[in-house]
Amino acid sequence: MNQPNTIRLSISEAAKLFGIDSKTIRRALKNQELRYVLVRGRYKLNFESLLKWSQKKPTVRNKTNKFGLGQYVDKWKINNKHFSPNPETLRNDRL
Repeated sequence: MNQPNTIRLSISEAAKLFGIDSKTIRRALKNQELRYVLVRGRYKLNFESLLKWSQKKPTVRNKTNKFGLGQYVDKWKINNKHFSPNPETLRNDRL
């Protein structure tokens, strides 16, 4: 069942985004670790399954943080306080 808001990436797009080699993604496909569909003979990977998979694998997670999308996270700033964490809430959670 295809959901209308599903984000799908090609193998090369996913490799660039996550900062890993496309062979790593192909290996995960071979091991049935990722969800995908075939469109005109090409893999279209489910972004949500890519995220979950990347966080389960320490090597992939580290490469994503160093070479992929994760390297930019510290530079992102959320100006809308509605979506940013409340510092008071974070302090209360640690107590």
